[in-house]
Amino acid sequence: MSAPGCTGRGSHYASMSQNNTTTTTVYAGIDVAKSKLDLSVGGARHSITNDARGHEKLLGILQNTPGAPAHAIIEATGGYEAPLVARLHAASVRLSVIQPARVRYFGRAMNQHAKTDEIDADVLAAFGHAVRPAPAMPVRVELTQLAELITRRSQLVESKVAHTNYAEHYTGKLALAQNRKIHALLEKQIEQCDQAIARHIKADPEMSARNQRLQEVCGIGPVIAAKMIACMPELGTLSAQAAAALAGVAPYNNDSGPRQGTRSIRGGRKEIRCALYMAAMSAVQYDPVLKAFYTRLRAGGKKPIVALTAAMRKLIVLLNHMLKNPTFTLQTKPQCGHPG
Repeated sequence: MSAPGCTGRGSHYASMSQNNTTTTTVYAGIDVAKSKLDLSVGGARHSITNDARGHEKLLGILQNTPGAPAHAIIEATGGYEAPLVARLHAASVRLSVIQPARVRYFGRAMNQHAKTDEIDADVLAAFGHAVRPAPAMPVRVELTQLAELITRRSQLVESKVAHTNYAEHYTGKLALAQNRKIHALLEKQIEQCDQAIARHIKADPEMSARNQRLQEVCGIGPVIAAKMIACMPELGTLSAQAAAALAGVAPYNNDSGPRQGTRSIRGGRKEIRCALYMAAMSAVQYDPVLKAFYTRLRAGGKKPIVALTAAMRKLIVLLNHMLKNPTFTLQTKPQCGHPG
């Protein structure tokens, strides 16, 4: 699962790495729908309502699993799992929220082609036993609230772009007048979101410090910094390779036998990758180090998008290093236009 606004599913909870969970752990698969939960644990199935009362019932089952502690495996469903995840975290229940694609491919590997909510819960439990994903760390409520504001702002921006495009085809006075009013309202609400995001970050010392640190880098403005804070809270604790992979800008090999295919990026958190794209567009113009790096790659025959992606990777590695090392200072302080 991701916090609201952070659309890479499973981004805050699911981990690609395995941990040292012992084989005695009982994995409980929980399929989440809007109104109900299907639980598969220890060979037994339970259908429970997806509300506060149902969450307490499910918690009781997990806390009384005989013989071993339970580790809940939950598939990200775009937000319907959020209240349950919060309740389980509050009760100190180990859990992982997994990207749907991982579970889908796992089910196919098991030759499981039928699909029901009960079967999905069984597959999730089997996934836990086979993969043993690392347990998720709770997300601070302040980050969740910030991510919700970012979600709302992104929705408003998308709507504004859509109405701008609609207006290109209007000829009647009424349609044009209505479009102008909607456009003005959207701009006002975007500004309200910007102000709320700024207040929210300023009120939290940790987020405020990270915000200031991130904006020291060319191309990172208030909007992009807020997205980094809310949607990639691990930044500053990762290796360079892990930071690039989590942001979705790590190139992966595509080789087979004597054939050496073109490396390409995949996976990661889409919202972070999009933010890095906008930041890199500005940085390769104004930051002397990244500009020289980008120019060298282009001169060497790299396509513009390949060179820009490499600059994005440089940016996320730099941001991770800066947050990890508070005493690190940039050699240059370029005057940089921030895209957001």
